[in-house]
Amino acid sequence: MESSATTQSIDQLADRIDALLPQTQCGRCGYPACRPYAVAIAHGEAAINRCPPGGMDGVRALARLTGLPVLPLDPECGIEAPPRVALIDEAVCIGCTKCIQACPVDAIVGANKLMHTVVADLCTGCELCIAPCPVDCIAMVPASDATQRLPRPELPCPP
Repeated sequence: MESSATTQSIDQLADRIDALLPQTQCGRCGYPACRPYAVAIAHGEAAINRCPPGGMDGVRALARLTGLPVLPLDPECGIEAPPRVALIDEAVCIGCTKCIQACPVDAIVGANKLMHTVVADLCTGCELCIAPCPVDCIAMVPASDATQRLPRPELPCPP
């Protein structure tokens, strides 16, 4: 059984790991969101190389924090790519709301039987809205201001 001090230090490590993850909530790592992946890394249950949106910069930052070796991105999770955002072809959208239900960050607005649109500043590029769309009206496009919207935080040196 873990002591409360050990539990607290693991929780603190999970917080620091989560702060380094890109918060796309995409699930490509095999976990439903960034926080559960961070907790799994903190517990030693997940490798630090399972986050394609974080890329190799993210792997290096996680390695510095955890003391684990830098590994190449796990190809089973996807490949590193420039940040993208979803774009809905509003002329084709039928207003089914399936994309809204799939979006983990509430970046899609609209109403039932009305066209939907993406708030690009909120979209993390997770791609979870694409599969449920019955009319294939969602495309991923380059995020024009991605470096401003999705900065990678600098890792403070551990004490």
